[in-house]
Amino acid sequence: MKLPQPLLPGRLVRRYQRFLTDVEMDDGRLVTAHTPNTGSMRQCAVPGHRVLVSPSSNPNRKLAYTLELIEVGGFWVDTHTQRSNRVVEEGLRAGVIPDLAGAAVRPEYPFGDSRIDFLLEWPERRMLLEVKNVTLLCDPTTACFPDAVTTRGQKHLRTLTAAVEQGWESAVLFLVQRGEAQAFTPADAIDPEYGRLLRLAAANGVLPLAWQTHVSPKETVLARPLPVCLD
Repeated sequence: MKLPQPLLPGRLVRRYQRFLTDVEMDDGRLVTAHTPNTGSMRQCAVPGHRVLVSPSSNPNRKLAYTLELIEVGGFWVDTHTQRSNRVVEEGLRAGVIPDLAGAAVRPEYPFGDSRIDFLLEWPERRMLLEVKNVTLLCDPTTACFPDAVTTRGQKHLRTLTAAVEQGWESAVLFLVQRGEAQAFTPADAIDPEYGRLLRLAAANGVLPLAWQTHVSPKETVLARPLPVCLD
């Protein structure tokens, strides 16, 4: 997925009130940028990290900039969670993910008391797919989710498991935004209940997938699958 242009460089000063980030621009200005990420952003929202922000041309907007990318460990990380589903949708429609290729794609599908990110439909089967954005490493080469306790994420796993019991196929795709990652695992030290529910879901037929992105100042795209480690 193409990123907004131009992207302007700076360094992160602080992140606060969830959606606000102060950035020292390379030209010396201090600006406040909207931060579209509700997670803790641990390892990413670190003072001094290089960032790229996009300017807005809307004169009525309260904040003139949006935080788009943060450099961590020599790699750009896309922390813009509102973009995650669009990156995955682009990959789904292009047939990039072999396990999910050839499906008609319907975003934001209501199921029970939840709204699942995608309904995928083939001529003789259908699947619910939930997407989770991953920006945390639990060790130098293993990505993990979540970066904070997520009751919403727990609910999604219960919903996907219930869907399988009702005859649906279902899957959860972890969109790994860290370039160092070689595998994915649940972040048991942060949210042990999420890890328990993910293992239970997998044991009951929910397909766990992890795909790493390639992130550059120009685009974020699906790059390669990663092994999912649930042991």
